[in-house]
Amino acid sequence: MPKDFEEFVLRVEPGLRRSLFAVLGVDRGREATAEALAWAWEHWSQIDGMHNPTGFLFRVGQSRSRSRKVRPIFVRDDWNEPLVEPHLGIALAGLTDAQRTAVILVHGFGWTLREVAELNGIKVPSVQTHLERGMHKLRISLEVEERA
Repeated sequence: MPKDFEEFVLRVEPGLRRSLFAVLGVDRGREATAEALAWAWEHWSQIDGMHNPTGFLFRVGQSRSRSRKVRPIFVRDDWNEPLVEPHLGIALAGLTDAQRTAVILVHGFGWTLREVAELNGIKVPSVQTHLERGMHKLRISLEVEERA
């Protein structure tokens, strides 16, 4: 394995893994991360010069691990953390992929709108729209009143 690829993986893998776990769930996220990094290894000459390789590999991971008509499940039967809404996983599963990605990465991981936009290859206002709509749906689903 070339040393520059090893350095690339050490730099990119943690963020790629967290974002794919957030969007696809733990099992599919793990598979998607592995698929994306395997693709990067096979196509290293293309990846090496890319402006946003993490965003590209995020898409590769999503595509390679896609299972048709199966929504990710974010419910853990053994979850007993009192600081987290127990129905949050079900509510997140009710969002579109774009909304769930925006909500989890911005509010869950503290990413900026620009970082999420670059990851998804869309414009910042689109991320803002997905975030607002996703939060609105979550508030309705969890019966939480919006702040004034």
